[in-house]
Amino acid sequence: MKTAEIKRRYLAHFEANGHAVVPSAPLPAISDPNLLFVNAGMVQFVPYFLGQQSPPFPRAVSVQKCIRTPDIDEVGKTSRHGTFFQMNGNFSFGDYFKAGAIPLAWELSTKPVDQGGFGLDPERIWATVYLDDDEAYDLWLRTGVPAERIVRRGKKDNFWSMGIPGPAGPCSELYYDRGPEYGAEGGPEVDEDRYLEFWNLVFMQYEIADVRSKEEFRIVGELPKKNIDTGMGLERMASILQGVDNLYEIDEVRPILDRAAELTGKRYGAHSGHAANQSHPDDVRLRVIADHVRTALMLIGDGVTPSNEGRGYVLRRIMRRAIRSVRLLGWQERALPELLPVARDCMAPSYPELAADFERISAYAYAEEDAFLATLRAGTTILDTAIAETRTAGGRALTGDKAFQLHDTYGFPIDLTLEIAAEQGLDVDQEGFRRLMADQRARAKADAQARKTGHTDLSAYRSVLDAGGPVTFTGYTEVSRESTVRALLGADGPRAAAVEGDLVELVLDTTPFYAEGGGQQPDHGMITVGGGQVEVLDVQQPVPGLIVHRARVIRGEVRAGEAGYAEIDTSRRRAISRSHTATHLVHQTMRNFLGESATQAGSLNAPGRLRFDFNTATGVAPSVLRDVEQQVNEVLLADLEVHAFVTSLDEARRIGAMALFGEKYGDQVRVVEVGDYARELCGGTHVSRSGQLGLVKILSESSIGSGVRRVEALVGMDAFNFLAREHLLVARLAELYRVPSEQVADRVEQTVTQLRDAEKELEKLRAQLVLGGAAAFAAQARDVRGVAYVGIEAPEGAGGNDVRTLAQEIRGRIDPARPGVVAVAARSNGKASLVVAVNPAARSRGLAANDLVKVAFSGRGGGSPDLAQGGGLPDSEVPTLLVTVEKAVAEA
Repeated sequence: MKTAEIKRRYLAHFEANGHAVVPSAPLPAISDPNLLFVNAGMVQFVPYFLGQQSPPFPRAVSVQKCIRTPDIDEVGKTSRHGTFFQMNGNFSFGDYFKAGAIPLAWELSTKPVDQGGFGLDPERIWATVYLDDDEAYDLWLRTGVPAERIVRRGKKDNFWSMGIPGPAGPCSELYYDRGPEYGAEGGPEVDEDRYLEFWNLVFMQYEIADVRSKEEFRIVGELPKKNIDTGMGLERMASILQGVDNLYEIDEVRPILDRAAELTGKRYGAHSGHAANQSHPDDVRLRVIADHVRTALMLIGDGVTPSNEGRGYVLRRIMRRAIRSVRLLGWQERALPELLPVARDCMAPSYPELAADFERISAYAYAEEDAFLATLRAGTTILDTAIAETRTAGGRALTGDKAFQLHDTYGFPIDLTLEIAAEQGLDVDQEGFRRLMADQRARAKADAQARKTGHTDLSAYRSVLDAGGPVTFTGYTEVSRESTVRALLGADGPRAAAVEGDLVELVLDTTPFYAEGGGQQPDHGMITVGGGQVEVLDVQQPVPGLIVHRARVIRGEVRAGEAGYAEIDTSRRRAISRSHTATHLVHQTMRNFLGESATQAGSLNAPGRLRFDFNTATGVAPSVLRDVEQQVNEVLLADLEVHAFVTSLDEARRIGAMALFGEKYGDQVRVVEVGDYARELCGGTHVSRSGQLGLVKILSESSIGSGVRRVEALVGMDAFNFLAREHLLVARLAELYRVPSEQVADRVEQTVTQLRDAEKELEKLRAQLVLGGAAAFAAQARDVRGVAYVGIEAPEGAGGNDVRTLAQEIRGRIDPARPGVVAVAARSNGKASLVVAVNPAARSRGLAANDLVKVAFSGRGGGSPDLAQGGGLPDSEVPTLLVTVEKAVAEA
C-alpha cells in the first residue's frame, strides 16, 4: 500500500467518524517561541488543549508534517529515526476520551484492506499503558488484546509531552511484531526494532511546567477539558504495510536511496541484515542521504532557507550531512541536482506544491551545496593539519580554539568537526568551543528574546488570559479609547499597584495599541488610570490573544481593576503604517521584476523606514532596483485606495492574496489590498490611500545569507529629507569641481583614480627608501658569538610587507658563509611587531626564526625556521624585543 493511500485511508476513517479534516500546518512553528519546527501532530492545536481558544470543532483529524532533530545522530542506524516524518493524528477537544480513542485506533488498524482498513494481524499487535492507568488496560482487554500482550511502562516511555511547558498526559502505544528475523522475542521492552511502535494514543489531561527532562516536570493541574491527541507515524505504518525493514525503504524514500547508491556505486543491503543493528556503514550513510535530502526538500518548500541561525542552521546542518555522506561514499561531484528531483517526484503525490515550486526550492538547495563544497575544500585541509599536529603531539582531543577557528573563520560547522575527528579517533574540546562561542555572542549582541517574552515562565500570562479571555484590539479603527486595567505584572508576577518610576506590564480588557508582529513595530503612547499615568514603551503578545503593554509609571499610582484611557502616539502610528504599506508595494514590485520566487523572508516596518528581506538566489542589478523604485512611486502617484477586509482562507487564495511561507493561518484571514496592484494576507495597520506615502526611496540592496537579500528604504518625509541632503551634497561638489551636477560622478571617479595612482607611487618610493639602507645595515652587523646579528627598528611609515622585505634584503646582503640573524622591529597604531630572518648558515647552528620570535613574544608568533613574525605588544617594547632576540642568539 502506497504512503499516499495510507494517508487517504486514515483521513477517510476519522472523517467518517465525525472528525473535521484539518490541513497540515507549515513546518516552521512561527507562533511558538519555544519551537523551531512543528515536532508533533498536536502543535497547531495547543491553544485548544490549553483552553486559550475555543476549537471550531469538537474532534479533528490531520496528517501533520513534522521535524525532529535531537536524535539526528541516530538517523540511518535504527528503523524508526527520521528527521522529517508525517504524523497521522486524531484529536478530541473535550469530546471523547479513552473509551472512544482506543476502539477507533483498533478498528482502523485491524479492519481488512478491502473494507478501507490497514489489515494488520490482531495477533501480532501489542499495547503498552502507563504504570497506573488501569482504565486503558481494561479497555484494551475488552477490545481483544490479551493480558500477556499489554505492558505497563513508566514516564520515560508512556507519559507524553512536547518537552516544554504545556499540555501532557499518560499515553498508550501500539506495537507490531515484525517477526523473529528482526530481533528477540518478548515484546517492546525487549526489542523495539522487532516490535515496531506505530501508534501513540495520548490522553491529554494535565498542564505541566518546570520541565527539566522527559521524567522531571511539575504538574500544574488538570486541563479545563480532557482531550485526546493520537499520533500514528505514517512512515512506520508504510514500512509495515509495504513489508520493508525500515522507513528509509518505503516508496517516498527508497528511490532517493537507490539513486544515491547508483551514483556512488554501492549495492544497498548487500552487507546488512534485517535488523537495524546489522547495518553496514555504507547502508547507514545511504539512509542518511535519503532522509536528509527529503527533509531539505520539505523545509525549503515551507520557506526555510539555509543560514547560520535558528531554523536556517538546522536546514544547513541537515543538507551538509547529506552532501558529506555522498562524498564519503565516493561521489565527488554535485549531488543534489541528482537527488533532489527524485525526492520531489516521491513527495509530489502528497504535496503537489513541491513540484510547482521546485525552481525556487532547487535554486536554494544547489547554491547551498556549491557554498558547502567550497567550505569543505578549505576547512578539511585545515582540519586534517590540526588532527595530524594533535596526533604528533600525543594529544587525544582537538582543542576548542581550533574547532572555533574552523567554525568562525572558515564556516566549518562544529558537528562536522566532531564527526571527522571521531573518524580519526580523536575527541574535541566541546566545552572550550562552547565557551568561545558564548563569548563571541556576548560581544556581538544581547539576547533580544528577553525583551519579547518578559516572564520566562508564561504561566503568569496564561493565568491572566484564563481569567479574562483574549484582549480585544480596536486599533484598526481608533487611536484612543476608554478601557480597564485587567492586570498589572511586575518582574515577580501579578501585583496590585505600581507607583511613579516603576516598570510594569499592563493588560487592558480592550486596547488600540498594536502589539509588535508581522514585522511591524509596536505602538507607543500613554495610558491614564485614575490619578496615575504610564508611558507605553513596548507592546507584545507573549501568548496568543493576550496583548501586554510594557510601560513606565511617570505620574501618580496605577492600580489593577481601575478604569483608564489609552491613547497611542498617532504620529508614530501613521509613520509605521506608511512603512508597512510601502513594504507591501516593494514586495509586489519585486515579484513583478524577479518572478514569484522572490517571496518575503522577513521585514521591519518602523517610523519612516522599512527593511524588506526576500528570497532570491542571486543579487539584484542596480538597474532593476531603479525600475522597482520607479514603479512603486508610480503607484503612489496613482493614489490607489488601500482596503482591508476579513474573508475565508480559501477565498483569499482564490483572489490571489499573497501569504507568507511558514505562517499558520486560521479559517478567517485579513486581506490588505492596494487597489488592484497588491493583495496580501496581513494583520498590520496601513494608510487609507497609497498617495499618503508621499515618496519611497530605496537606499540599498545586499545579501544577508545564502539565498536571502535585503532591501532598505525610506518612506515619506524621511525619504524627502534624504533626497534634500543628497541634493545639497551634489550641489556642493558641483561647485567645488566647477562642473554641472550631472558631471559630478565622473569627476569624483577621476579624483579617486588619481589618488590611488598617487598612493601606489608613494608606496614604491617608500619601499625604495626602506630598502635603500639594506646594504649599510648588513655592513654594520655585530658579531654575537660568531653570528652576524642585525637588530634595527624599521623606518617610520614602513608597512608590514616593507618590514618583511627589509629583513630578507638585509639577510641576503650578509656573507652566506657566515651565520646571520636579522631582527627588524616596527611600530604601528601603538603596537610593536617583529620580523626575524635567519640564513642557512645560522640554521645549521641550530638557530630558527620562529623559535626566536616565540622567545621575544613569550610563546606567541609564528612562521618558518627561515622567516617568522610576531606582534601585539605596546610599541614601547620595540627596544626590548631587539635586545631579547640578541640575547637568545648569544645563548644558543
